[in-house]
Amino acid sequence: MPFESWVEGAATVFEAMGVLAMVVGTLLGVAFTITAHPPTLREALRDFRHRLGRAIVLGLELLVASDILRTIPRMPTLKEVAVLGVIVLIRTFLSWSLEVELDGRWPWQPRPAQPAPAPRLAPAPS
Repeated sequence: MPFESWVEGAATVFEAMGVLAMVVGTLLGVAFTITAHPPTLREALRDFRHRLGRAIVLGLELLVASDILRTIPRMPTLKEVAVLGVIVLIRTFLSWSLEVELDGRWPWQPRPAQPAPAPRLAPAPS
């Protein structure tokens, strides 16, 4: 099997995984939100949006990988490179925008410090 066929097959697999990640992530997000029984509708929607956003980010990253893989086996024209560049920029912008919305920070910013766990006291001698 020639190299080009392998790369095209890998790109198709990545593309399918990207779509599958979004579909399965959405279905799992619905299931987890329903079974979690959040106290308010607002919290339920927030939790679902967070799960859905994570699924979309993962799917977009896999779709970018498939687009890049498709350029490997041949020498693309300048027009094809420009189209790929625009697609990758749009998908990257969407991923970063979702990341900011989900985490409240840019991907390159450090995570906020987690509060230290409360010290455990030794049991009193009996």
